[in-house]
Amino acid sequence: MRMGLRRLVYRAYQRNVAAGLSPQAIPRHIGVILDGNRRWAKNSGLTASGGHRAGAAKILEFLGWCDEVGVEMVTLWLLSTDNLTGRSAEELSALFQISEDVAGEIAETGRWRVHPVGALDLLPAPTSGRLKELEEQTRALGRPRLVNIAIGYGGRREIADAVRSLLADHAARGTTIEQLAEILDVEHIAEHLYTKGQPDPDLIIRTSGEQRLGGFLLWQSAHSEFSFVEALWPDFRKVDFLRALRQYAQRERRYGA
Repeated sequence: MRMGLRRLVYRAYQRNVAAGLSPQAIPRHIGVILDGNRRWAKNSGLTASGGHRAGAAKILEFLGWCDEVGVEMVTLWLLSTDNLTGRSAEELSALFQISEDVAGEIAETGRWRVHPVGALDLLPAPTSGRLKELEEQTRALGRPRLVNIAIGYGGRREIADAVRSLLADHAARGTTIEQLAEILDVEHIAEHLYTKGQPDPDLIIRTSGEQRLGGFLLWQSAHSEFSFVEALWPDFRKVDFLRALRQYAQRERRYGA
């Protein structure tokens, strides 16, 4: 009986928070650091891979919430460049397969386009190939909703890759270093980021109680708002999401002014 009453109270509170959200205050682009899968697994007596699978199962649910309120773009950080050297071969193998599977499930919804972002050359060929295949498969959906799958991603690596791409581009045009130095501005670099052509994230959510970016969207997050949530990612609830949106709506965005 207590559990039933608790659910009723929770649902009423959730409806109340949702009702207070203005459609005009919904972020267009949300970035998410899906943190806490390994700790959740340890607390549950599971292997790290079990935690990653539980975290992957939360993703479609989360995207459903985003779809409900009108979020157009989501960037999900599934695997960092640091993870590629800091995790065991067994855990990485499972992570690659889980990432491929969840990207495929997102594509199957028919509601979100898939766009991989990161150093795909660092990933196993089957994984990078599958992600590119899903990107091509969902390109013609004709919907504005987009999911960036950040895998093998690191903010410093992205900026380095952008500068490298910029230099190669101008070298091919015959531009000298001196000429490039005279005209170079932030927009030139932005045009070579993994997320080129996309709006920067309005809101970044990090779960598990950690209050740091860890290298996530370093360039793009210059004017983002942040929400740090105590819940581990597999335990992240719709009410946690709605609270983050409410916090975002209550802030006055200054864009550095």
